[in-house]
Amino acid sequence: MLSRRLFLGSASVMALAGPAFAQLKVEEAPVKVRPLPLAAVRLKPSPFLDAVETNHRYLMSLSPERLLHNFYASAGLPTKGDTYGGWEARGIAGHTLGHYLSALSLLHAQTGDSAVRERLRHIVAEMARIQAAHGDGYVGGTTVERDGKTVDGKIVFEEIRKGDIRTSGFDINGGWVPLYTWHKVHAGLIDAVRLAEVPEAMPVMLGMAGYLATILEGLDEAQMQKLLAAEHGGLNDSYAETYALTGNPRWRRVAERIYHHKVLDPLAAGKDDLPGLHANTQIPKLIGLARLYELTGEQRHADAARFFHATVTRHHSYVIGGNSEREHFGPPDVLSTRITERTCEACNSYNMLKLTRHLYGWQPDAALFDFYERVHLNHLLAHQHPETGAFVYFMPLSAGARRTYSTPEDSFWCCVGSGMETHSKHGESIFWHDADTLFVNLFIPATAEWRERRMKVALDTRYPFGEQVSLSVAQAPRAATTIALRLPGWCDAPVLRVNDAATPVDRAGGYARVTRRWKAGDRIELELPMRVRAEPTPDDPRTIAYLHGPVVLAADLGPAAEPFDGPVPALVTADPAGALVAENAAEHRFHLADARPAALTLVPFFRQYDRRTAVYFPRFTEAQWKTEEAAFHAENEARAALEARTVDVIQLGEMQPERDHAYRANHSDLFSWGGRSARQLPWGTGNYMEFTLAVRPGPMQLAALYWGEEVNKNFDVSVEGTRIASERRATPAEKRFVTVTYPIPEALTRGKDKVTVRFETRGTDAFVYEARMLEAQ
Repeated sequence: MLSRRLFLGSASVMALAGPAFAQLKVEEAPVKVRPLPLAAVRLKPSPFLDAVETNHRYLMSLSPERLLHNFYASAGLPTKGDTYGGWEARGIAGHTLGHYLSALSLLHAQTGDSAVRERLRHIVAEMARIQAAHGDGYVGGTTVERDGKTVDGKIVFEEIRKGDIRTSGFDINGGWVPLYTWHKVHAGLIDAVRLAEVPEAMPVMLGMAGYLATILEGLDEAQMQKLLAAEHGGLNDSYAETYALTGNPRWRRVAERIYHHKVLDPLAAGKDDLPGLHANTQIPKLIGLARLYELTGEQRHADAARFFHATVTRHHSYVIGGNSEREHFGPPDVLSTRITERTCEACNSYNMLKLTRHLYGWQPDAALFDFYERVHLNHLLAHQHPETGAFVYFMPLSAGARRTYSTPEDSFWCCVGSGMETHSKHGESIFWHDADTLFVNLFIPATAEWRERRMKVALDTRYPFGEQVSLSVAQAPRAATTIALRLPGWCDAPVLRVNDAATPVDRAGGYARVTRRWKAGDRIELELPMRVRAEPTPDDPRTIAYLHGPVVLAADLGPAAEPFDGPVPALVTADPAGALVAENAAEHRFHLADARPAALTLVPFFRQYDRRTAVYFPRFTEAQWKTEEAAFHAENEARAALEARTVDVIQLGEMQPERDHAYRANHSDLFSWGGRSARQLPWGTGNYMEFTLAVRPGPMQLAALYWGEEVNKNFDVSVEGTRIASERRATPAEKRFVTVTYPIPEALTRGKDKVTVRFETRGTDAFVYEARMLEAQ
């Protein structure tokens, strides 16, 4: 049974729900500005409202009972529907329910739809039944395989309680990121309380918090750090928020213990140790530190959050504002060699915007919203298909790439979950305020009410498909009030008018500020002339992307349903910005005559939902093109030939590729070097890892990627239990990645569609970064 103390604590919190709930709030001294509540903002017609409405339809099409399937089964209760497919049919099942709770809470706040809130209340009531059946606060849907059978994931939590902790980075005791999933559900219940005013979610949330807290509180520091080596989402953030809601210092202590020293200590010291790390494993940790800083004033938490944000946005981000390639950070300021079909995981951008909101709350810096707008417009608006509501995992930036969308019932990736939330809340960051200033940071048509000042405003614009922004006062406050409109950093000559009268613009601080006693009907108009600019990658000034105002442009390379056979377009000009000629500047449509092999049309990247695109262009002068054209084509042809020969590939040390290829090992560690992840087999004999790779009829080769300085090794490479190589790496050391190709006897692959590949040590360690199955040349 739940403890008497927990029940009484839950009851007291429920009694205080509603208007008195604010009495429990912990002081947040570092917070200087806050957004207007989402419930105080209503979107007007725009692509952002379209996204919310499309998402609304998708969310309400889902079955709560199917998302709760594993939760019912875990508690021994009858299930009420089959599980969904994709990730919900695997060990991470249940994470979608957490996202769904948050998305419904946000959607109710954004739209006021009572049916959305009633669905939330129904789910929470079912979770309360499930929790009561467990009797100890547990409520979860994860599973784990034991002895060839899939069993309830609660067993993993009870093993942790006993100090039995085994992880290779993306699992705990064989369970797929159970703490990550736990965080999603915990956070979803918090959002139901904070945003949707569902007070009955509070005791369920506190029961969850208490169950896991009793486990974490029983671990010593070494055990805790071993546990935190596994992906655990923003667990520190959810406990910090629980402290903020209740004032109970127990939750603060738990939040502060969820501190992963290996990653967070270097960041607090101002050191970029991010290359090779899984990006979205780290971002939520910093969101949690930012929240702890707000609640405790601990300066080192703010230092780490600020340094991380600056490092990622300035040294690890692409032109659309997203980051990561194959989910991982690369070397700082190295992007030109990492422009692929697997760039910019959507969850990363979703979480970077959450972190940006925290930093802005401490100091209203317009540059933070220059970044926010770039991501929000160019990545996240591209992330959801406007008709189907399906979501994209990676946002591909390579030439000829197309977007791959989720299916309604058989995907449920992490980026589906964060997509549900993203497109429920497009009004959350338009308007911010301090005691006497209203900040307008995003130019999205909306109405808003600042209740404390008794002020109502309406924002009207076609931006970014227009340069005019109009803010009108519908209800005026009694006292003089400042309205501050962000002046985007890309705009050279903004024009401001108040009630049709030209007003000087002081660009200091990044805002056009107007202070006066407002009257109903007063109007501010801001004109933001847009210009074309070329943005090079930091490591190669000859690789460029184009923007027009806030909009990233892309070449339209044809329908997504048709293959792209190349060649990769190149740009031959000494003046990249001047090479673009406007066809329709308001629609961001441009003609690029200086492209090779043919002229191109550039249009907004985010709108190319069903098209193949090119975002980055290699640039040459006429003289360079004459001498380098042949080599450029040869390099592209070699790359295309390798892809054509590739049957399958696994990037080792990366979660999804390893899961897709049935990775397992007796002893292996996550490792990163040169901006790439890897698996390290420890020094000794008999340490192994194995995985499956697809094969085709005919001769096959296995290509393994090693770091050139990792020489003088001793390990075996086997296929289907037969050794195909005794690798010694007896070669001179090189400071680069090298590929070694091993022929596979045809008898080992004949009649099969996949084979098991194994690396096993014979007296040394071994580091492997990638394994690729190739058709033999």
